[in-house]
Amino acid sequence: MSANPAAGPGSSAHARGTGEAARSIKTQCCIVGGGPAGMMLGYLMARAGVDTVVLEKHADFLRDFRGDTVHPSTMQVLDELGLLDAFLKRPHNKLDQLSGHFGADTVAIADFRGMRIKTPYIAFMPQWEFLDFLFDAGAHYPNLKVLRRTEALDLLRDGETITGVVARSEEGRLEVTAALTVGCDGRHSVVRECAGLEIDDIGAPIDVLWFRIAKDPAENDRALMNAQPGRILVTIDRGDYWQCAYVIPKGQTDSVKARGLDQFRADIVATAPRLRAHIGDVKSWDDVRLLTVSIDRLKRWSRPGLLCIGDAAHAMSPVGGVGINLAIQDAVATANLLSDRMSNGCPNEKVLDRVRQRRMFPVRVTQALQIQMQNRIIGRALEGGALRAPAFMKVVNVSPWLQGLVARVLGIGVRPEHVRSRAAAIS
Repeated sequence: MSANPAAGPGSSAHARGTGEAARSIKTQCCIVGGGPAGMMLGYLMARAGVDTVVLEKHADFLRDFRGDTVHPSTMQVLDELGLLDAFLKRPHNKLDQLSGHFGADTVAIADFRGMRIKTPYIAFMPQWEFLDFLFDAGAHYPNLKVLRRTEALDLLRDGETITGVVARSEEGRLEVTAALTVGCDGRHSVVRECAGLEIDDIGAPIDVLWFRIAKDPAENDRALMNAQPGRILVTIDRGDYWQCAYVIPKGQTDSVKARGLDQFRADIVATAPRLRAHIGDVKSWDDVRLLTVSIDRLKRWSRPGLLCIGDAAHAMSPVGGVGINLAIQDAVATANLLSDRMSNGCPNEKVLDRVRQRRMFPVRVTQALQIQMQNRIIGRALEGGALRAPAFMKVVNVSPWLQGLVARVLGIGVRPEHVRSRAAAIS
């Protein structure tokens, strides 16, 4: 699947500061970043009749070690859009109960089965499958263009107002003039950096090493969390392999590697013995990827003509796997609040700021819960020494009602969004 940048309405212009001619296109909404927030917002804006361009710097979505937990809240959105049945035909695994090993203790943490919703489970789907699905769904709208191999470099400005994006494609420089520019380009956002938006860095004391190990078909231990004194390993069941996340103290990657690959593999097996048979799948450090964990949020999400959402507005810890779902919720809220107002150009910044006002509360609550998890569970486990399940988890373990409550908080989240943006007729 590919989408080559193609000249749209507009004329050739001269790139500022270079001798290179720049193509130019004009659109109502330019979205930077083809991740979950960007692709969902692109779909919703196009569905509402807004001419939309999405810029994605990569040639495809096929990148490993990305978040792949699709929670019930996201599947509710897909259902409201009439897309759920098609989504569920894509390869995925279901998790309807969440448990963990803490030293000698094994505890039940969440049970989704009692939730009165159409999809009472978490769907584990590789992120590239999810993004390909949104790409295919958006292809039905002629007013949506996804330009891949197109990397945002800078913002266009008219005084204090952002008027679009300067990008680089395979065909050279491209200027995208837009009434509204939306930064969905992740925790290392070029958009928010160029806009000078101030970041409130909350901090995260951990990093994560990602790798995969083959899974025995007969294995029935599906515990997600595996904690032993000084070590934490998350194991995501992908059917024929385990997607593994080994948690380490912040900045300790070099120390882990200095101990050698054999010691690393031994630590993995000691933490989750069921991985022993296929630990040889980690053949070299090239099979291990570093995810630098951060928790932050912008103090201000917008400038005139510009808005940031998703990880570009608030980087989340991987704890709980909620990053994708918060990004989707941001996209839904943005379309709900702004799509009908785009016919007269970009809404003023007071209106743009309503997205932040709407979404900041769930962001704050979710990040606060992640910090508590990091401090009370992950941090203590990494300190070493005797390890037992925390007292509150033991209480949850014996209470089906509390397991259902945890499932609802994790699966639906705080202030879930529902699709209220209109569906315009396709011309």
